[in-house]
Amino acid sequence: MAAVKLVLATSNPGKLREYRVLSGPSDEIALDLLPDFSSLPSFEETAPTFAENAAGKALHYSRFTDDPLLAEDSGLVVPALGGAPGPLSARWAGPDANDADRVRKLLDEMKDRPMSERGARFLSVAALARRGEAVAIFSDFVEGVLTRAPQGAGGFGYDPIFLFEPLGRTFAEVTVEEKNLYSHRARAFRKVAAFLRSREKGLLL
Repeated sequence: MAAVKLVLATSNPGKLREYRVLSGPSDEIALDLLPDFSSLPSFEETAPTFAENAAGKALHYSRFTDDPLLAEDSGLVVPALGGAPGPLSARWAGPDANDADRVRKLLDEMKDRPMSERGARFLSVAALARRGEAVAIFSDFVEGVLTRAPQGAGGFGYDPIFLFEPLGRTFAEVTVEEKNLYSHRARAFRKVAAFLRSREKGLLL
């Protein structure tokens, strides 16, 4: 049986490499970037939820390819801040902010919070679409605690202040292999991969 081809709504080769590791055998799922992604009309991720952003992005970009397409939205949710930064995770500190700026803003917002209020979760929603029609949506999350200062030099985004308690380290301190086992994006994408392998209803053939 031929591999299911899946294109990603991104121009980021790093994300492609990550998903190829997570997808397993290449003879089952063939992953690639959506061609000419940067030149296509962009989709504005302005919805109030991860699911709406992921689904909207998948529906939008799937119109530019005949292959099944995957789009993902993810971010950090802090209950003590009413769910912020949430879907605004990448833009929370302003349109020109970098990772250090976003981490600094979050630490400032949380500086007077006791440990009992420093719980947080990373959430990922992955949406599959084909030719402008939704196929499936998958989501998963990982729980953690916000540290009071950055720890570790790896990862990106809020990883340096997200303590994953089962390992006793932040996501910026764990190995790539460990992150691929436990991260929200990895967990959600494994559900996508399982669905593609099953092909129970032939939705993508």
